Amino acid sequence: MRGDYQQLVDDISAALGAPATLEDRDFVLIAFGAHGDDDVELTMDPVRTRSILQRRSTAAVRAWFEAFGIARAQAPLRIPPDPAAGVFKGRICLPVRHRGVVHGYVWLLDDEQLAGLDLSGPPADPRLAQAMETAARIGALLAAEARAEAELGELLRELLIGRPAGRDAARAALREALGPSGDGPLVLMAVTPWRAAGDAEGEEAEGAGSALAAQSGVAALCAVPDSLPDGSPALAALIRLRAMASPAPARTAADRLLRSPRAGGPPAAGAAPVSATAGLAAPRRGLTELSAAWVEALSAARAAAAEPRLGPVAEWADIGPYRALAALPPEAGADPSVRPLLAAAHAELARTAEAFLDCAGQAGRTAAALGIHRQTLYYRLARVEQLTGLDLDEGEDRLLLHMGLKAARL
Repeated sequence: MRGDYQQLVDDISAALGAPATLEDRDFVLIAFGAHGDDDVELTMDPVRTRSILQRRSTAAVRAWFEAFGIARAQAPLRIPPDPAAGVFKGRICLPVRHRGVVHGYVWLLDDEQLAGLDLSGPPADPRLAQAMETAARIGALLAAEARAEAELGELLRELLIGRPAGRDAARAALREALGPSGDGPLVLMAVTPWRAAGDAEGEEAEGAGSALAAQSGVAALCAVPDSLPDGSPALAALIRLRAMASPAPARTAADRLLRSPRAGGPPAAGAAPVSATAGLAAPRRGLTELSAAWVEALSAARAAAAEPRLGPVAEWADIGPYRALAALPPEAGADPSVRPLLAAAHAELARTAEAFLDCAGQAGRTAAALGIHRQTLYYRLARVEQLTGLDLDEGEDRLLLHMGLKAARL
């Protein structure tokens, strides 16, 4: 199907005599027309170059274009340049729609070749009419692809969190849909948090877009509600691997999914937006253990959010104590002895205690890691003991404090 898109984009380029690019509604590049060697510097600007080389546009560029109503447009429209965002040349946008829903955009640089196009009403220029007919064909293809992906996503969600009675049927249907890759090495990934609400026109926005999935080796993806302790959803992505010991395709997919506009959460009052993290379960052969793999993937994603050194992409095998801590029920809360140390006023003491325990109780290593004098360290540790009632010379008390501080991150 990717070849179909390329041919249709080439048809639009030929009809209008200008190189065109096709992006999905998340501004992920799907196909682009060829640029001539003689005029490439004249017809490119930083935004188009980035789109082609990195296969997507920045959030700033997306915001600039969407401010002109491209998601609601029924007809071609002109967009002026914005040098501050790297848009040095104006654009003509052909909305790619199917049955009233936008699925993507065809972009053309608004240069002298297209200056005479009249976009004020129904396409009078036969070249533009032909281009819009081709854009409608692209929309039908993207819609069909989205429906197929949604069906796979529904099967994956049922397999992960559905009732036991329905899992066998979902597994069989997903195995049939995936073909031979359903038996091959696979890895399940969680991306948290994930905004999965429908777009402004009410369409379901389950995944990250057909272009992204196709480019990243994703076999199926879906939004999974109530995945995090606070009830936030997560994205589940089932990724094909070349070999059990080769997670490179999964890390490539994670990198692209983390750059999706749906990855991450809204900011708290006065805070920065919440960055998304990804977790990779242990690879599996086939689909029989995906429920357990989902628990691993979510735990790894939460660990990556809790411990920056693990993220933004963490593998289940590498998250150490978080494998056990992530399994604790949310209602467990902090141990009463640890709770006083978790107050905002004692954040520095908590950081000192955790560093001390991470360094196996070695004062010299801890002081060096924190950049403080040993006497300062000893003073802080004494304050920790006073607040918690724990004895840091006792192994069990150290273990309780260490696990309590780690669990609080989750």
